[in-house]
Amino acid sequence: MKTLVGGLLTAVMLIVVLAAVGWLALQRKDIPYDSLEAKYDSPASQYMDLGGGVRVHYRDEGRREGPTLVLVHGYSASLHAWEPWVRSLSSDYRVISLDLPGHGLTRSDQGYPAGRQGYGAVVDQVTRKLGVERFTLAGNSMGGGVAWEYAVDHPDRVEGLVLVDAAGWPRDGGGSVLIFEVLRHPWGRAVLKNVDTRPLVRQGLQSAYLDDALVTPELVDRYVELARAPGHRDILLGLQTGPRREATPQVLSKIKAPTLVMFGQKDTVIPATDGDRFAAAIPGSTLIVYPDVGHVPMEQIPDRSVQDLKTWLKAKVYAAVP
Repeated sequence: MKTLVGGLLTAVMLIVVLAAVGWLALQRKDIPYDSLEAKYDSPASQYMDLGGGVRVHYRDEGRREGPTLVLVHGYSASLHAWEPWVRSLSSDYRVISLDLPGHGLTRSDQGYPAGRQGYGAVVDQVTRKLGVERFTLAGNSMGGGVAWEYAVDHPDRVEGLVLVDAAGWPRDGGGSVLIFEVLRHPWGRAVLKNVDTRPLVRQGLQSAYLDDALVTPELVDRYVELARAPGHRDILLGLQTGPRREATPQVLSKIKAPTLVMFGQKDTVIPATDGDRFAAAIPGSTLIVYPDVGHVPMEQIPDRSVQDLKTWLKAKVYAAVP
């Protein structure tokens, strides 16, 4: 009997030791900003100090005298997500893309209050500092939530609004993307804060893009590595529990700007029915639903989606602009 008990204790201790070793092996430290900037910024990259420890990474590209478009990325993404659109739009428009705090190459002090409302303030500060008074605002996913909230709060500044698989409607249950399921729980956030999330990130991207060929090792590296910038993980985890304004027909009915709603019919992150709800709630909006497309139409079908955007801009927002 003693031999059996001793053997069981030894086995338990071995399991604990192996688990601890495995846990330590998965730990990942922050990556310094200098290293990330050397790899992920571009000749178009610029930086702007907003005060409060926030230093925004942005790009201001295209036709300076043209109408201005401002592009806001989604959760855990970066301005890189808009590159296919920027290449196509730059001949006719001034295109500003930016990294929100906790994302990409934007720096912020420890304790930055994560939330869509604070992100709207960042959009407001950046555009004002660049001398842009009126613009069309586009956002994907969480960035779409930032965009529609900004349009509600600053109707005098928004000429047009583009919601690409936008967030905002209340959720009754979880989606099918594993990493978001884990992040909804305090224990999940605690476990994931300092470990290698590469397998979960890859699964999340495959769910978003639907096409495994688009989820390259370079794409996974970019998401994983930029999330390891100093302070980013605290902000990203805080966004799962931070305050947010939910979309309602009453709130969205205040939007007066011409609005384009784009949604992938097979979005597994935000259901395509939310696109119908946005279109029904925002007066005079235009809805485009893409069959066999997921959460990021601007990356999955860049040519088709940007052409639809150009057509809509010419018809609804800048019809009088040559």
